[in-house]
Amino acid sequence: MTGLFAVLEAEVRTILESASGCHDFDHTMRVLANARKLAALESGADLTVVETAALLHDIGRPEEIRSKGRHCHARYGAEQAAELLEKHGCEPEFIVKVAACVRTHRFRGKLIPQTLEEKIVYDADKLDSIGAVGIGRAFYFAGREGARLHNTAEEAMNSAEYSREDSAYREYLVKLRHIEDRMLTGAGRELAHERAAFMHEFFARLNDEAGQ
Repeated sequence: MTGLFAVLEAEVRTILESASGCHDFDHTMRVLANARKLAALESGADLTVVETAALLHDIGRPEEIRSKGRHCHARYGAEQAAELLEKHGCEPEFIVKVAACVRTHRFRGKLIPQTLEEKIVYDADKLDSIGAVGIGRAFYFAGREGARLHNTAEEAMNSAEYSREDSAYREYLVKLRHIEDRMLTGAGRELAHERAAFMHEFFARLNDEAGQ
């Protein structure tokens, strides 16, 4: 699998060339590192499935960005992942497991991860959404969309995605502050707790400095 993994890594890098800094190849590598750490802490996980799924988890992201969110990157990415692995001659059972991890990794998705591998990939992705990196990604996205630097909770919560009010604070209120409670593995919850505490303190201070 080592040789194939290197091939897949190169293909993923190419696919994500057009992705934004929030979901680019660097993000994928951070998620892969998180997944490896979680797999080491959670006994019984199939590391090959976890690593492959973490590597492929966001390959559907460029299409979701192009469609302004109309296409689900998790569902589309699962289809892409299956096609890619089939092309390289992987076993059907392995393909199904990896595709399921990709399909269920989305925070706002309706599908709940069931297997340990699915839960690890989900948690690994969520860890990159909080803490210092998560804050940086939230502001990167807001700036890319031309959103305000900061706004009130009322302004943020009464606005739509991809609007001028879709600030980093809106992302925190809608999604990021809830992630710690949505982690699915014991190791994931422990790692998320520290990152979440830093993030809560940051936005509390931002509100204070902004006079809110």
